[in-house]
Amino acid sequence: QGVAVDSSGDVYVSDDGNDRIQKFTSDGKFITTWGSNGRGDGQFSRPEGVAVDSSGNVYVADYNNDRIQKFTSDGKFITTWGSNGSGDGQFSAPQGVAVDSSGNVYVANVDNERIQKSTSDGKFITTWGSSGSGEGQFSGPGGVAVDSSGNVYVSEFIIDRIQVFRQPASEGNLTNKIMVTASNQTGNPVQEALKNAFSNITENK
Repeated sequence: QGVAVDSSGDVYVSDDGNDRIQKFTSDGKFITTWGSNGRGDGQFSRPEGVAVDSSGNVYVADYNNDRIQKFTSDGKFITTWGSNGSGDGQFSAPQGVAVDSSGNVYVANVDNERIQKSTSDGKFITTWGSSGSGEGQFSGPGGVAVDSSGNVYVSEFIIDRIQVFRQPASEGNLTNKIMVTASNQTGNPVQEALKNAFSNITENK
């Protein structure tokens, strides 16, 4: 389901059907794997998104267990956070996960229609979003990514849209948000939307 690459070029794949993470070299040679079905530390129930920070730590969105798990690059369990619910630090079907250059972790929370931001050890920082199709609202936020400037990109699979949040997205400040819409029309709307977004970011620095 999810895939991420570390600074050495090694590739991590979240194998949701087998409830495990697999690690490969950049040319596909198997290195290691970890995980099994369950709710214990290091176990998964449908691992979805995977991300790697600058230190090589691996973050996994454990979809059915409503939590994020953090591991070393060789799969040793470090910590976990989250539980089912809609409160701060809780999740309902976390799918996408990303890490910024400061080590902060962003989680695309599908059923709660929001993005949550936490520290690298799971301390809650902020959240933004609600259900809907307006600016700053979400309908199926499944993917999240952060660029080198800290801008946050969120893909919505129900309404075929990408929204781009300019920092300080941590404050949910929509005056600092770039709205990008990519609909299911002909051509390549996603490519055009992202091109326009990057243009806007550059012009408004």
